Amino acid sequence: MHLCHNNTKNSQAKMSTPARRRLMRDFKTLQEDPPTGVSGTPTDNDIMIWNAVIFGPHDTPFEDGTFKLTIEFTEEYPNKPPTVRFASKVFHPYIYADGGICLDILQNRWSPTYDVSAILTSIQSLLSDPNPNSPANSTAVQSDNLF
Repeated sequence: MHLCHNNTKNSQAKMSTPARRRLMRDFKTLQEDPPTGVSGTPTDNDIMIWNAVIFGPHDTPFEDGTFKLTIEFTEEYPNKPPTVRFASKVFHPYIYADGGICLDILQNRWSPTYDVSAILTSIQSLLSDPNPNSPANSTAVQSDNLF
């Protein structure tokens, strides 16, 4: 009998970890003040896994595109960045063939002040302003001077 009570207590504790509370705040911010051209929501059964959409920025090769992403958080969020991948195929100098994204704020320039809105708008900006001098996908840089 005590074992069941402890399991309930542990599962309740897991539901209100600092990372999960922060993700609930991030979600509320996204709903109340959504950035232009991006959206994101937790999956139905796990606040630690999100689905996101970025609309291609105007005046870029991605204009009129709709790009789906997955964002996976760990319990170390916001102290550690999430893993973000494009689920949609994207041909871009900073996007790997597997959908991984080469973006400084998702690696060595991460800060706990970044939230989901900042992550998505940064990725959207990356679509607008790639730096072809340090590409993740060198084939994209060489293709007909798209960038």
